[in-house]
Amino acid sequence: MNTGLKVGLNDDLNEGLREDMSEGVTDCKISVIIPVLDEESNLFHLRSYLQSIIDQGHEVIIVDGGSSDNTLKISHEITQQVIVSKAGRALQMNCGAAAADGDVLLFLHADTFLPENALQFVMALFQQKDCTRQTIWGHFDVRLSSNKYVYRVIEKLINLRSCLSSIATGDQAIFIEKNLFNRIHGYPEIALMEDIAISCQLKKISRAKCVKQKVVTSSRRWESNGVVKTVLLMWRLRLYYFFGRSPEKLRQLYD
Repeated sequence: MNTGLKVGLNDDLNEGLREDMSEGVTDCKISVIIPVLDEESNLFHLRSYLQSIIDQGHEVIIVDGGSSDNTLKISHEITQQVIVSKAGRALQMNCGAAAADGDVLLFLHADTFLPENALQFVMALFQQKDCTRQTIWGHFDVRLSSNKYVYRVIEKLINLRSCLSSIATGDQAIFIEKNLFNRIHGYPEIALMEDIAISCQLKKISRAKCVKQKVVTSSRRWESNGVVKTVLLMWRLRLYYFFGRSPEKLRQLYD
């Protein structure tokens, strides 16, 4: 999906990455892992894009957590690599990673669209001479799907915070070199905040690469619950998490 937005990267990678893109990228294989639960509508809209990823020689792995709609049917129409597991986003992503054959794991939510040439930008990162292959991970900037101005402000703050802190959220399409993912034993299998937890582990090893090209993710929660209420909830959950509240309790607040 082409968002029509300017493409770029954080300053220390920008120039070298553009040179690599112009000269071609490595044969690095990317495994796109999508945890799903009753996501037939979103998968239907992603279908042609995901099939194009497979046509490029990469792989798409869909991990279903026990859907009751047509999610499994559509998943099998997209890829041969469909896994059924217990529900739980972290558990599902770990199951997908265990089956992955790629050099790089990219975790994609079903309501998030990758930007045009996203995989080429990720592959180009692995050509950077100043990067050690085993310690590369990162995320994309995010754009919320609503056209209202308030969401431009929110996403700008999200992107600034994630790049400064090296703490990414799952809707930013986190990508991790597979050896590094295995080194930290994957996502902590907790009820909520698995993206925050894995970012905290990864940043101890290396800072995240912030790809300024934007993924587009659904703003449905923000729109249905209200902007102020959602912002306050997100900060409340983070605060509770960092002060040791159990992810199971946080899940109850989130739902």
